[in-house]
Amino acid sequence: MSLPSDMRFVDLPSFGDPEVMTIARGPLPVPRAGEILVKVEAAGVNRPDVQQRKGAYPAPKDASPVLGLEIAGEVVALGDGVTEFKLGDKVCALANGGGYAEYCTVPASQTLFWPKGYDSVKAAALPETFFTVWANLFQMAGLTEGETVLIHGGSSGIGTTAIQLAKVFGASAIYATAGSREKCDACEKLGATRGIDYKTEDFAEVIKAETKGKGVDVILDMIGASYFEKNLASLAKDGCLSMIAFLGGPVAEKVNLTPIMVKRLTVTGSTMRPRTAEEKRAIRDDLLAEVWPQLEEGTIAPLIHDVLPIERVAEAHRLMETSTHIGKIIMTVQ
Repeated sequence: MSLPSDMRFVDLPSFGDPEVMTIARGPLPVPRAGEILVKVEAAGVNRPDVQQRKGAYPAPKDASPVLGLEIAGEVVALGDGVTEFKLGDKVCALANGGGYAEYCTVPASQTLFWPKGYDSVKAAALPETFFTVWANLFQMAGLTEGETVLIHGGSSGIGTTAIQLAKVFGASAIYATAGSREKCDACEKLGATRGIDYKTEDFAEVIKAETKGKGVDVILDMIGASYFEKNLASLAKDGCLSMIAFLGGPVAEKVNLTPIMVKRLTVTGSTMRPRTAEEKRAIRDDLLAEVWPQLEEGTIAPLIHDVLPIERVAEAHRLMETSTHIGKIIMTVQ
């Protein structure tokens, strides 16, 4: 396959508002050992992209500085040692960076075939959210059949994924916070037992009433400091708080930590990008075994809010920052 010497990509010449991003040309990336080169057909837009654009989420030293953490497209080159994929395969992948481009290198260990029946847009909506939810809600927090869960940001890409996975793997009750009645209705349609409008309701009081004072077994939280004390109050004995972002700030002051001891609570958290290749491979393998069959059967599916061409990347970021979307924002790459 003949490849061009250069490509279009989204350049970030300086940190700032969405308008700082421009379409530029640069050399084609070359896959290293264990990597593949993908001709990108679609790329997901995620909160970490917005944070990186603002200068708050720098790329690892060995990763592309170009934005973009999830892609779908066609394998066009193989690095040394790659045997599980071949040229022409249709794949989606969790990228370490570089996804906002016509071509992107990704570790083969973070790559999955498109679920049967999927196109590039649906496939690009999977990696970042499914890797994150599986690692934090199931591997770390240990959500199991019959347990109860509270998912903050229920209408986000993470939230809509978490609700569906919690339901299909047998959570007995699923509560989700969102910022409007429309968003709460969308959460309930996906499988939430009760959507909680955080603008008009106190989620801790709702959880107390719904669980008759017991609390929930697991909380998946992307808000952080501003929710921390209420999260502790909302957990049942031996419950787990799993934190994945700090949209409400990273520093909690004057918090009563007593519930952690009294209720034997576990507080954990992680970000995906710094994890090792082997840690990501383990998540990938779990997804292939446990989740991909559900996607292929149609039991679960990514919820996509809008699809924009990559030339409208600034608009995609502005949409992400408004938090008016329900589900994923995807960019197509022509």
